[in-house]
Amino acid sequence: MNTLVGQTVLLDSKNSYVYVGVLESADGEFYVLTDADVHDLRDTPTLSREQYVQRCREHGVAVNRARVWIAKAEVAGFSRLDDVVSG
Repeated sequence: MNTLVGQTVLLDSKNSYVYVGVLESADGEFYVLTDADVHDLRDTPTLSREQYVQRCREHGVAVNRARVWIAKAEVAGFSRLDDVVSG
């Protein structure tokens, strides 16, 4: 994960949240993202997780947090945003 520091990443949570932002660190119990979009998928019931991620990939990150800490225990998966492919 440390090889991704400085890159824009997508963190899928075990709940309804999706996090997209620049990975600042992955030490300890938390991932730290800067210039992040913290999005609760319940706020956009018409978009699936994949549709939301595609929108971020195509249109960029809608930053709503300068910095956010995400507990590693809550993360189901992660990838570089650039690795998201069109469906």
